[in-house]
Amino acid sequence: MMKSPTILAVGGAYIERRGQVSGAFVPAASNPGTMREEVGGAVFNALRCAVRRGVSGSLLSVRGGDVLADTLSRAIAAAGIADLSVVFLDRTTPSNTVLIDGDGALIAGLADMALYDLALAKQIRRAKVREAISTADAVLCDANLPSAALERLVTLAAGKLVFGLAVSPDKAARLAPVLGSLALAFMDRREAGVLTGADVHADERGIVDGLRRAGLKSGVVTAGDGPVLGFDEADAFLILPPKKVADGAADALAGATVAALLRGLTLGAALREGVAAAMLAVESAAFTSAIFAEALAFVPEARDLA
Repeated sequence: MMKSPTILAVGGAYIERRGQVSGAFVPAASNPGTMREEVGGAVFNALRCAVRRGVSGSLLSVRGGDVLADTLSRAIAAAGIADLSVVFLDRTTPSNTVLIDGDGALIAGLADMALYDLALAKQIRRAKVREAISTADAVLCDANLPSAALERLVTLAAGKLVFGLAVSPDKAARLAPVLGSLALAFMDRREAGVLTGADVHADERGIVDGLRRAGLKSGVVTAGDGPVLGFDEADAFLILPPKKVADGAADALAGATVAALLRGLTLGAALREGVAAAMLAVESAAFTSAIFAEALAFVPEARDLA
């Protein structure tokens, strides 16, 4: 039996809270609604999906010494991921809380993630992490790491495939210093705009040209329910997803795409698998190989960008 490709993922694994108001939102008042809580984080979501697609994965993150840390630990173990994370007993576990109205529009968000800026860069200096990098086939990181930590990570991973996740428009710029070192970066249109200075409504060719000028050799840009854009040094193409690709679904897209690339697929074929995983992530975090094959059959072939 062939050995599974191995990925070391470095970045965010935290608690996601999503509160939705029932009816019209009333400012400065107690609004009835529902609150959902789950484990998320760009690099964790992506790695979890990559593992489901046959990759062996380990995760380096940081968390606090509270009850939420236990929730994270159980979710990482349940996903079949080796946990290299560090616990800071005097800190709180990072979390991201959003409040949306009855139509799904964002009212407010609160990201309690200072621990990443404080501690993640230091963890990359650990001998255990250097060893994990040396034995991995690829490294997956997200922009929850400060730029200095990302630069150190790609330096330690020289000669390895390094994949990056932009995470959000306010953090995407952290990838700028390392774009030229990435084998592939995943982002949405707003994040691409941060890296290129282009308008969010720029055409696909303009996005590709801008990212190439910024130093990126290969990239994937999602656009909600619009086409998924992929490019490498030779080609650029579009895939129209049957379902909207957003939030955690975009992370699943990244994980499945990376897993397929490590199996030797071309970017176009790998991205089709990523789109299939994103479709399934909207419905459920888990899926079987048979269900995945059915979803993949609904994903159209990539078409060249005009």
